[in-house]
Amino acid sequence: MKAIIFDDFGSADVMRLADVPMPEVRPDDLLVKVMAAGVNRADLLQREGVYGSRTYGDSSILGLEVAGEVIAVGNAVSDYAVGDSVMGIVGGGAYAQYARLDSGMATVIPSGMSFTDAAAVMESFATAWEALANLGGIAKGELILVHAAAGGIGSAAVQLAKAQGATVLATASGNNIERVLALGADAVFDYRQVDFEAEIIDVTASRGVDLIIDFVGGSYLARNIRSLAPGGRLVQVGLLGRDDNAIIPLGTVLHNHLQLLGTVMKSRSRAEKRKMIRRFRDQVLPMMGKELHPLVGATYPLSATSDAHRRMEAGGVFGKIVLGDFHP
Repeated sequence: MKAIIFDDFGSADVMRLADVPMPEVRPDDLLVKVMAAGVNRADLLQREGVYGSRTYGDSSILGLEVAGEVIAVGNAVSDYAVGDSVMGIVGGGAYAQYARLDSGMATVIPSGMSFTDAAAVMESFATAWEALANLGGIAKGELILVHAAAGGIGSAAVQLAKAQGATVLATASGNNIERVLALGADAVFDYRQVDFEAEIIDVTASRGVDLIIDFVGGSYLARNIRSLAPGGRLVQVGLLGRDDNAIIPLGTVLHNHLQLLGTVMKSRSRAEKRKMIRRFRDQVLPMMGKELHPLVGATYPLSATSDAHRRMEAGGVFGKIVLGDFHP
């Protein structure tokens, strides 16, 4: 089969299409003919060598989420059959024509949803729900701040927070403000033009927000902490700022009884990922296509994966970047 590989860590130029062996199916696996795969920030970090040579469960091939058709099942699988259209989370291996998918991390694609849209669902909505609900403890009527709200996970977090009855404040670049407002955000701040901490003070009359979902880190950390109301929670989902050595104003954390939580899906165990996906299936999937909609900002054929990575690095895409044309 064809897959995207690279011999050395580096820029998007290191990736190339090549022939690789088919994946071996384990007892709990589905073998999926991949029709579309989401591009995630973690893919770029893996290509750059940030994780070193470590793999996270399934494959050293890039790619963390797939949508496609089941062509074989392991001998312990009872919930899926050949011919099912599925989407799911993989521990690598999505940038290939065929991928093995743990059946506990899969779900049937909702009726009427395309493979392209399905490839924009799992990482974004499962991660956003984990941050908002399981870790962040979101409650109806709370005031939430979502950073990088035009991105895949950020846009999902805005939709999910609104569906839970929260008031949603968000940050985004100027050209995406109207789009984030259209998702349901109550106010959006242009992070290039204004200081979000000052805006939070104005909007909340110095009270602060109850929960912050942040993907940036670095210089945002201290401002996030100062923007929380007493008892507030900060869930750190990513480090777009590439700075993991930020200063924490501990006096504010202690005085205001704040909670700081961190999470990424990539390094979780298979058991933990299965629990995440079960929560997603039970609590989020029923809203998909109703209150919630996947957002695809750009599509590229598998053969142009390098261009897709460059587009993500350039920023400004509203929604997910998705790879397609796996079987030309």
